[in-house]
Amino acid sequence: MEATVAERGQITLPKAVRDALGLTKGTLLKVELDGSRIILRKNVDDAISRARGKFKLDGFDNADDAVRVARGRTETK
Repeated sequence: MEATVAERGQITLPKAVRDALGLTKGTLLKVELDGSRIILRKNVDDAISRARGKFKLDGFDNADDAVRVARGRTETK
């Protein structure tokens, strides 16, 4: 696969790469140099932080209680 560097230094990643990694608009990538190689890494923390706080714990005091019920364990600490 190839990508061409545009006037402002931007490249477009091939769709197959974006789809395989689940890259969407706004996804942060880490850019590293390894000699003459450019390494792009998906910032996994970014996906987690975007989801954090978006789900409600209806009927539960905390996340631990919700997980116990989801796993079929109803006892609490």
